[in-house]
Amino acid sequence: MKKKAVVLGAGFAGLSSAAMLAKKGFDVTLLEKHNQTGGRAREFQADGFKFDMGPSWYWMPDVFEKYYNLFGHTTSDFYELKRLSPSYRVFFGDKDFTDLPSERSELIALFEAREKGAGKKLEKFLKEAAYKYEVGINKLVYKPSKSLLEFTDPRFLLGLVKMDVFKSLRSQVRSLFNHPQLISILEFPVLFLGAMPDKIPALYSLMNYADMGLGTWYPDGGMHQIVKAMTRIAEEQGVKIELQNGVEGFTYDGGKVKSALTKKGEIEADVIVAGADYHHVDQQLLDEPYRNYSQKYWETRTMAPSSLLFYLGVDKKLKNLLHHNLFFDSDFEQHAKEIYENPKWPKNPLFYVCMPSATDADTAPEGKENVFILIPTAPGLGGDDEQTREKYYHLVMDRLEKLTNQNIRESVTYKRSYAESNFVEDYSAFKGNAYGLANTLMQTAILKPSLANKKLKNLFYTGQLTVPGPGVPPSIISGQVVADEVVKFFN
Repeated sequence: MKKKAVVLGAGFAGLSSAAMLAKKGFDVTLLEKHNQTGGRAREFQADGFKFDMGPSWYWMPDVFEKYYNLFGHTTSDFYELKRLSPSYRVFFGDKDFTDLPSERSELIALFEAREKGAGKKLEKFLKEAAYKYEVGINKLVYKPSKSLLEFTDPRFLLGLVKMDVFKSLRSQVRSLFNHPQLISILEFPVLFLGAMPDKIPALYSLMNYADMGLGTWYPDGGMHQIVKAMTRIAEEQGVKIELQNGVEGFTYDGGKVKSALTKKGEIEADVIVAGADYHHVDQQLLDEPYRNYSQKYWETRTMAPSSLLFYLGVDKKLKNLLHHNLFFDSDFEQHAKEIYENPKWPKNPLFYVCMPSATDADTAPEGKENVFILIPTAPGLGGDDEQTREKYYHLVMDRLEKLTNQNIRESVTYKRSYAESNFVEDYSAFKGNAYGLANTLMQTAILKPSLANKKLKNLFYTGQLTVPGPGVPPSIISGQVVADEVVKFFN
């Protein structure tokens, strides 16, 4: 008789673990409180516009392909993948912007044009980053991080210096480059990892390789196409998906979870995998004797940022914007400190604009544009009332209009904002975080919250607050890792 597994939350990690468990012979029920799968990667439509609610960057295409291959599929079975060229545009000031080319030779030439000798240094930097990616993404992140013994592989120990685990990304970048724009381009990928670049291990230059080496892509139809693909795979494996049925608690039988208590009733399980917010499960759903951590422990965790988002429908075509656009026309250092060191609403924030209609005409009615604006903010700030949201809307729109030399606000016919309180309400996100736990040295591998409950033998965790960490590819990998641990538990 098949063992019964219940998975909480149909985000990337939940969908991944549910499909993997079903493939391994479990009878799997996936519970999701919303009316669609996807978690933070849900989508919504309004006035003819189709908006991805969360992730918008498609990096590390090899991770998606490898996952699909496990089920006899390939990426092209689900969607067409387009490589963006240029990859993205970075605005540094009035009439001062740089397009990041997708071709390596052009990228090297761009760096060399900004700073003599920087081209060769970039080649060296990316070669080292490629090694970190190969070891980090293809080996380390697939480990459950339960013990240091997992990392005693001679290849890893010999390569520890090359991995730059104990050096900061900032020190590595600034030892090679002097031009402030080049530094900003290389440090930007870690802005969402949860700390200043001087606190992020240089190991994470693997993100630069993902960006500049593997490229920036777009799944035709939007990022929610990944969710649809993973949902289809889960259903093909026999996973029963119950929407609008969130979990409200558990029953126990000795040192095990007996059942999940849902809005629609009790569901017994031999094993439960929590893909919902780890802190919420640990502190709100579990009875106190069965919690992995204290509230004090959680309060001392360093979280990745929250975000203030705006989804806009614009009643005309816009100029001077690509699919992805980074606005670095203000002080990177100041904004980073306002997120990580002295948390406050930022004075003059950096921001990001995604315009998917530049690539995909189906995301907006003909002659119109789909625009998504993101401002990183410190987690747990509170105070994201309508007045505050409007203040920041006009602050970034002033700069957006000036730097792209056009009027936009007067043509906005649809507008929706989303911020910390929405992350809490929709995802029970700890401190309203948007990206999970920060990837600092002291929160890496075995120092992350454990994927296994220490007091309940059959309760496991997956997602961006446990190993391997935040981001879409790591969340998909997290589901695979926890499924393997569940299988070991029953063997």
